[in-house]
Amino acid sequence: MTKIDIISGFLGAGKTTLIKKLIEEAFKGEKLMLIENEFGEIGIDGGFLNNSGVEITEMNSGCICCSLVGDFGVALKEALDKYSPERIIIEPSGVGKLSDVIKAVESIKDEAPIKLNSFTAVVDAIKCKMYMDNFGEFFNNQIENANTIVLSRTQKLTQEKLELCVAQIREHNKDAAVITTNWDEIDGKQILAAMERENSLEKELLKEAEEHHHHHHDEDCSCQEHEHHHHDDKCDCQEHEHHHHDEKCDCHDHEHHHHDEECDCQEHEHHHHHADEVFTSWGIETPKKYSKIELDEILKVLAESSDYGIILRAKGIIPCTEGGWINFDLVPGEYEIREGVSDYTGRLCVIGTNINKTKIQELFHI
Repeated sequence: MTKIDIISGFLGAGKTTLIKKLIEEAFKGEKLMLIENEFGEIGIDGGFLNNSGVEITEMNSGCICCSLVGDFGVALKEALDKYSPERIIIEPSGVGKLSDVIKAVESIKDEAPIKLNSFTAVVDAIKCKMYMDNFGEFFNNQIENANTIVLSRTQKLTQEKLELCVAQIREHNKDAAVITTNWDEIDGKQILAAMERENSLEKELLKEAEEHHHHHHDEDCSCQEHEHHHHDDKCDCQEHEHHHHDEKCDCHDHEHHHHDEECDCQEHEHHHHHADEVFTSWGIETPKKYSKIELDEILKVLAESSDYGIILRAKGIIPCTEGGWINFDLVPGEYEIREGVSDYTGRLCVIGTNINKTKIQELFHI
């Protein structure tokens, strides 16, 4: 029986970094396969994860939750037949709906020896509220359908803001395990235990309550009705999100330095979009070399200007004029440039809403 772990996360949340940590610290000795689905024309993360020695299948033609649902089932069965892995990690696109990815896996469970082991959402604790307000259709779906929520960048928050972030998440998911500890302070095995709920205090208490219930069955209540009521509570959260979303103002009136309050409200009037109807991407392969100063200037403009659309994520692997390679990551309002490993050619990718592909290409001098 092959375990299936789905690790989702909105654009730039850090799910690839989490997967690498789990591979190095929690999955040692297991026969692993990673199925990765990038949204956009250019896949970037495959090279990063290939260094870990894990078999990778990239599917870049669209979202796993929309145009690739059919292909995904075929790809998953082929992977099982060809490699017979003990565990498959599925990393959906950052703008994928976790509910649809789970559904796609469940659709083949009668045809293949698989067990849906865990479904995790990686959440950037700093940007949680912004994404919740502006991209709830996709962002909240990941939170609502996860059995474990792993917060990233919690070390950059005050205790008060961290508790507020958890409270906001609990409005959409009351039951998931929420990992709030800085990843550097815990081992990947502890994260995996939470994903599989082996260390769940809630589980222990529920077991005690169940034993107590059976012992005093004369005071019986309808547990099934209780579960159904709880399920309805979850659905209420979705309705709450929809209602909250409909109350959004004309976000385009905000100045760019209030970027965290922007959204394209017209594109988010209901919850029936596919990611490729809301988000657009620009991606290119290029041998062009960039200096660190030049790249810093480009990313500063991309992070701070609204002239290029609402940029949610940019990343790249490019050769450097000073020698070696550079990796970069950008999320709204901030970016990081670091030393990278060489790839077969340079690759750039930008994802957002209403992006101006021509102006972005000109910005990168291509």
